[in-house]
Amino acid sequence: MDQHVSIAAAHWTYLAGVAVIVLTMIFRANVVVPSILATFCVALAWTHSPVAALGSIFTASFVAAKELFNIFLVIALMTALLNSLKELRSDIRMVEPFRAVMKNGHSAYFILAAITYFISLFFWPTPAVPLVSAVLLPAAIAAGLPPLMGAVAIAIAGQGMALSSDYVIGVAPGISAKAAGAAVSAAVVADRALVLSLIVGGIALVLAYLRLRKQIRPASNALLVEWQAQTTGSETARLEEAGTFDKAELARGTDGREPFLSDKAIDGELSATSRRRIGWSKLFAVLTPLAFLAVIVTMVAPKLMPSLPPLRGGEAATLVGGMAALLMILASLAAEGPRKMLDVSADHITSGFVFAFKAMGSVLPIAGFFFIGAGETAGPILNIAQGATPPHLLFELIQSAEHLIPHSHLFVAFGILIVGMITGIDGSGFAGLPLTGSLSGALAPAAGMDAATLAAIGQMGAVWTGGGTLVAWSSLIAVAGFARVPVLSAVRALLVPVITGLVVATLVAVYLWGH
Repeated sequence: MDQHVSIAAAHWTYLAGVAVIVLTMIFRANVVVPSILATFCVALAWTHSPVAALGSIFTASFVAAKELFNIFLVIALMTALLNSLKELRSDIRMVEPFRAVMKNGHSAYFILAAITYFISLFFWPTPAVPLVSAVLLPAAIAAGLPPLMGAVAIAIAGQGMALSSDYVIGVAPGISAKAAGAAVSAAVVADRALVLSLIVGGIALVLAYLRLRKQIRPASNALLVEWQAQTTGSETARLEEAGTFDKAELARGTDGREPFLSDKAIDGELSATSRRRIGWSKLFAVLTPLAFLAVIVTMVAPKLMPSLPPLRGGEAATLVGGMAALLMILASLAAEGPRKMLDVSADHITSGFVFAFKAMGSVLPIAGFFFIGAGETAGPILNIAQGATPPHLLFELIQSAEHLIPHSHLFVAFGILIVGMITGIDGSGFAGLPLTGSLSGALAPAAGMDAATLAAIGQMGAVWTGGGTLVAWSSLIAVAGFARVPVLSAVRALLVPVITGLVVATLVAVYLWGH
């Protein structure tokens, strides 16, 4: 590899921008404004034109939007589906049967985690947390599960395992792969992130259970009465004033239903409008999970049977989005009838896009800045003429310092993990993915490692930290609020299990894919 790389002012400006963004994350502040200003400064240093630099602010976000719009579309369609299922109350029916199998606190802990994981894979933890907290958590507490263990199970399974792999919706691996470079496949990142997330989550769930199991009590309805009388105190309110916790606010915003509804109560609600809705409600409670299980089988089958044609590029995301759109239309038709369905379906899609941009809109200017550092996307942002060679700012910086980087897979892997965890300190798990992805793509050649592996490791660090398991000002606030436990108690219970899981998963990643 050529060691003689010409480092210009734009390179140093880009490096300074990265440092400022990381420092801003450490102080738990939002990084959108620093990203915009850094984009302007880098473009000014490269073009020496204030006009071109000013235009780059818009172009960077526009390029990021083009690269990531499929992610926004999938989020919007999945949210639209969930809204249509809520009209039929099918979302509650999907999880209601599991209340009957919670016989004691030990089984309730693992059932709560399993259902949270399953729902969060398809709908993200944001709507899953209120649903599980309203329907399953009260039953788990009555079975003898301490509220703190309930919060831990929900956080590990939803905010950690499901969100860090994001295997079905594909937001996190999509951002990581785009930032790592055109040669990195989002499907490969997703596959490796899924394995690592299961390792981290499995270890964290077991260690937390072993640590807290002595608090489990015999089943009693008095436990539920005692829990309902509790409040989280002023600690949560104080933490809500610090850092960024957009996902926590979104989670609270989805909690619009009365909890503890039985099938009989749901039937009563629906029969007040139409007797026919009861049958449709039960049908979609079964049809929706079966449809997405079929999607998962279609996604996984080519990996198990090489003779089948694999899903290429973003075909997995299109399959998920298409299924969500079709089910949403059918559910709206069942709930509203053919004429009203036309308007209601459009409203659901609009609401879905509103949610998608609330949840992910701030990622666009952040990703736009890091896309300047990648040669594949730097050209249009820096207004470089077609046919000219755009700069690879981050790669060239790494290349110039390659002789200073230890050629140790463990060193590089844990370095990416730590960077990911630092970017998650601000409480937003996805904001750091453009940085960890970019670093993975740039460091992989120098370290002799696969960029997809490093991107998956960085994704673990960023999402497990900021997604809602390790910092008190993240969406863990929402989990603790629903469970009515102090959020700092949840952080203390999660810290050692999650950190242990991340360390083990990184070691496994280096062993399996490091060569």
